[in-house]
Formats: sequence, C-alpha cells, structure tokens
Amino acid sequence: MMSTFFAKANEVERKWYVIDAAGLALGRLATEAARILRGKHKPTFTPNADAGDFVIVINADQVILTGHKLDQKLYRRHSGYPGGLKEVPYRRLMETMPERAVEHAIKGMLPHNKLGAKMYTKLKVYRGSEHPHQAQQPETWTIQ
Repeated sequence: MMSTFFAKANEVERKWYVIDAAGLALGRLATEAARILRGKHKPTFTPNADAGDFVIVINADQVILTGHKLDQKLYRRHSGYPGGLKEVPYRRLMETMPERAVEHAIKGMLPHNKLGAKMYTKLKVYRGSEHPHQAQQPETWTIQ
C-alpha cells in the first residue's frame, strides 16, 4: 500500500517568480499570486504546510480595477481605538500606495492563520518594473 505524501518544511524547494501586473485585473492577479504562495501549482501541495514559492509583483501601479470599483470600493483599516476607522477610496489608494492595494488583495486570499502569515512574508510587491531580487534568478510567471 502506498502512503500519502506530506511535504516537510526542510524538504521544500522554493523558486522565485516574477508577475508583471501591468494591465491585469487586481483580483485575477491576486488569485494567481496566492496560488503560487500556497504551493497549489506543485504536485507536492500539502494544505497544512508552507510548500509555496516566492512571488515578486512588479508594475503594481498599472493594475486595473474593472467596472466602477475604482470609485466605489473602499480600503478600510482600523487603529484599534474607538472611532478609529479609516476609509480610503481605491482611486486615491492606487495613486498614493498601489503596492498596498495589491498586497491587501493577495493577503485576503491566503489562509487567515499563522500559516497564512508565513506565506505572506514570501510576497514582494513593487510599484515600478525594477526589483532588488535579481540574485535569486526569478522566473517569469505569465497569467492568461
């Protein structure tokens, strides 16, 4: 009888992937990036282990939101104090901090526990087309 394979943290081989966000819809970019971070693209996927790869997202300022989301969707955060809710429309968020919009979308698609937090640390998002991870020899990941 064959036993089920479980990936162990020290046996996982991690690669680096670059995703060019220029002209991509935010949600489609986020689902694909979350898939890579979780390791679902690998045959050795294990739900209770971090078997994913590193993801570098470039051109975060050129990501698009379809429909009227740019004006209607709000980015919310709370300071933890009473009355501390801050709301920013995505139009202003995309002008000032497009990296945060992409990070927020991807983080929401990862598990909401310690494992998801560990996966989130492997995400690197940059506004322009330059990134400081050339030494890792990242491969280009294309989204259809």
